[in-house]
Amino acid sequence: MDGVRHRRRVRRVASAVAGTWTARAYLALCGSLLVWVLADAFLVSHEDASMAGVVPLLATAPLSMLFLLAPGEGILTYLSVVVVSALANAALINWCVRTLGRGGRSTGDAG
Repeated sequence: MDGVRHRRRVRRVASAVAGTWTARAYLALCGSLLVWVLADAFLVSHEDASMAGVVPLLATAPLSMLFLLAPGEGILTYLSVVVVSALANAALINWCVRTLGRGGRSTGDAG
């Protein structure tokens, strides 16, 4: 019985974060930007600093601006801030699409 509840909970959370195609497209964009940054950091040699790492932060703003306040440095902190910000923004996009898709109708009975 616990396995069924766990699967339902996972589905509910996944639906809240990426239940619409727009939220999934946003997450795919953020994921591809992270792959691009990692490829740029590890595969391309630069004589000067690369600005590639700024692009995912801008794509996941405003939450990713917390990166400036996050304790610690390094790739793990950067990745965690971008991933958490992307998931939160995807949940917001998902909520907006579902709310606007209803055409302003309420989901509950107003008596």
